[in-house]
Amino acid sequence: MKRIVLSALALVAISSSAVAAPHTVGGSSALALASIVAQSSPSVTFAHKTLLAKYLNGWATAAHTPGLVISFTASAVKCRSSNVDISAHSCELTFGSVNKTLSGRSAHELYATLVENGVPGDGAAGSIYEAVDNLHCTITADAVADRAGGGAQCSFDVP
Repeated sequence: MKRIVLSALALVAISSSAVAAPHTVGGSSALALASIVAQSSPSVTFAHKTLLAKYLNGWATAAHTPGLVISFTASAVKCRSSNVDISAHSCELTFGSVNKTLSGRSAHELYATLVENGVPGDGAAGSIYEAVDNLHCTITADAVADRAGGGAQCSFDVP
C-alpha cells in the first residue's frame, strides 16, 4: 500500500513540475506573437515597433542596425473570446504596472496568435480564454533578415 501511495505522490510531483515549466516557441509563430504584443509594450521604442510590424507584414529584410536585438517582457497576457456574443474579443496586457487593453480585431489577432503558439484554452460561462504569464520575447534582426527560420523566440508560463 505504501508503494502505491508513494508512486502516486511521485507521479503528481512530476506532473506538477511539468505543468509549471515555461513553454518556449520559435519561428514564425514566435515572431507574430512578439510583433503583436510589442505594439503595446511601453519598453519597446517606436522604431523597434515599426520594424516588428514590417516583419509581421513579410519584410524580413527591412533596414535595421546590424546586431540589433529587441527584447521585452509582459507580466501577463489574457484574452477572451465569447461563444455567445460571437463579436466580442478582448485582451488585457500587463507590463509591470502598465496595463493595456485591446478589443475587436486586434484582440482577436492576439487571441489567435496565442492559439497558434500552443497556449491551451480554458472556458467558462460563454467565454473562451487564452492566457500566458511571464511572456519574454527576443527578436534578433540579423537572423530574421537571413530568412533561414531563426531570429524569434518567446517563452511563457501557462497559468
